[in-house]
Amino acid sequence: MFSIAKKLRAKGLLGLNERNSEYIMRLNPRHFYPRVDDKVLTKKLALEAGMAVPDLYGVIRSQREVRQFADIVAEQDSFVVKPAQGSGGDGIIVVTGRSKRKRDSFRLANGLLVSQDEIEHHISNTVGGQYSLSGNPDAALIEYCVKFDPVFEDVSYQGVPDVRIIVYRGYPTMAMVRLPTRASDGKANLHQGAVGAGVNMASGATLSGVHHNSIVEDHPDTGALIAGLIIPQWDFILQSAARCYEVTGLGYLGVDMVIDRNCGPLILEMNARPGLNIQIANSTGILHRLNRVDELFDAAATPDERAAFAKREFAPGTDRATN
Repeated sequence: MFSIAKKLRAKGLLGLNERNSEYIMRLNPRHFYPRVDDKVLTKKLALEAGMAVPDLYGVIRSQREVRQFADIVAEQDSFVVKPAQGSGGDGIIVVTGRSKRKRDSFRLANGLLVSQDEIEHHISNTVGGQYSLSGNPDAALIEYCVKFDPVFEDVSYQGVPDVRIIVYRGYPTMAMVRLPTRASDGKANLHQGAVGAGVNMASGATLSGVHHNSIVEDHPDTGALIAGLIIPQWDFILQSAARCYEVTGLGYLGVDMVIDRNCGPLILEMNARPGLNIQIANSTGILHRLNRVDELFDAAATPDERAAFAKREFAPGTDRATN
């Protein structure tokens, strides 16, 4: 057992306890957590910083306001309903269209039709705190439904893929693309069965994937190759992720972005407690990269300079990265 632990450590694997004590507790002041835990506030801060986010159609904060749902989406055929303080994709409803025969029936991303009453019941549960991190009363956001870039069309099942980037002290250090599957019900969540594909930090090209902790070369539902996709506007994505350090004040941060076919890269969410499966998706640990940032950290570096650092220091063939 000790030999296995030593091998994992040699590969730079960051464990849960060390992540919590050495990075999250040390670098993420708790009074800054609402900046990422509350999606309404996250969206507001990102907009104030001039960053692109999905359009917000409305926010429902109380049971009395649930009846406003129909008015909020009156001009929208597609939209997303999500809890303001949810996590892991729980409580998110993705509506992709309306019934041609009944205006008050909506088609979900999985093809099912639901009624307006069913969505309002879901919103009522959301406001009541069913999906919030704390279990306390919450708010429901109704926002633009992202139409993902065609580059991901063959490696995504029904849902929208996203790009997760770990940002350490303002420097992007590791990234993966999360690809929805049938098992994940179209959600880009690894714990629910999505595929995670590592990303070459220099080029934005995808590597092989991981599905339920097993390395996979093909998407389990579409059969398409996972590796070799070039993520559009990769430089802009890295620069945007780096800017989230100033927006949140958090030193260890997960940034989730989507690439809309019309709007380009959009900030979807930020996370003060990003998971560790990104290491499995990249087949390497993150510790060596975190240490490299500490070695060369420059408090005066701009987000663009920090993004360029990531491309240079964590490129394939360097002794700081194995991807």
